[in-house]
Amino acid sequence: MIKKIGFIGLGIMGNPMATNLIGAGYQVTGYDIDEKALNAMVEKGAAQASSPKEAAGSADAIITMVPDDPIAERVATGKDGALEGMRKGTILVDMSTISPSTAMRIAEKLEENGMEMLDAPVSGGDVGAMEGTLSIMVGGKKEIFDRMLPVLEKMGKNVNHVGDHGAGQVAKDANQIIVALTIEAVAEALIFAKKSGVDPKRVRDALMGGFAQSRVLDLHGQRMLDWNFEPGGRVRLHKKDTEIAMSMAKELGMYLPGTSLVSQLWNTVAAHGGLDWDHSSLVKVLELMSETEVRPG
Repeated sequence: MIKKIGFIGLGIMGNPMATNLIGAGYQVTGYDIDEKALNAMVEKGAAQASSPKEAAGSADAIITMVPDDPIAERVATGKDGALEGMRKGTILVDMSTISPSTAMRIAEKLEENGMEMLDAPVSGGDVGAMEGTLSIMVGGKKEIFDRMLPVLEKMGKNVNHVGDHGAGQVAKDANQIIVALTIEAVAEALIFAKKSGVDPKRVRDALMGGFAQSRVLDLHGQRMLDWNFEPGGRVRLHKKDTEIAMSMAKELGMYLPGTSLVSQLWNTVAAHGGLDWDHSSLVKVLELMSETEVRPG
């Protein structure tokens, strides 16, 4: 039975996810390079580790929630990484969004040393992380998924085993394509309404009861109306996820026209200094192109 969990990466998503595990009675040992983030978890009842290796030392399972492929690989299998502290049979669950090839490479290295691996990226943003309602897409062995399911269910409400190693990341890339295109569609619709002389807030309210209703229209549409771009999901991360999807599409010999458009829009947001804005800020560049603003005034 899994009782002790090492949690590596305690940022916007990792903090509330680890908090939910503590609330469910798990013994959590946390690690983050950001001392403030680590101290915040200690105040909530987590033990403190000085490295991924130490966080993994006495754990039954390790969860990593970090920004990108190089960091995910480093904290898992690099110097002072989790692998150096893990015991035979210990499970590492990488809940970051990384490329399927990186997930498979980490899994192979762990399995060579007698450990287990799941790739389990999430969707639902910081709100879903706080509420414990994340969607979790899991790749790896079914029997390992079954062992980790009670833990994952403390962080998410929609937990699915998708397939073998890397399959969770493929599902997450599909998710990010849909979310990005929906953010772009919501932004276009609200700007269209404003440019037409109709209150975009009232248009959003009307659409919320129809076929266009979505979580993006609800949460991100409101952010656009409020011009509140404090990060829940950062542009830099969604931009990175979109680039992963574009790279995979190239390898698969296919064209993703909508994703290609959004990829260029992320680049434009970045050029305006918005890498650390919330991804709903995509509306800003479309506003510039249309010479109108969604927000009142």
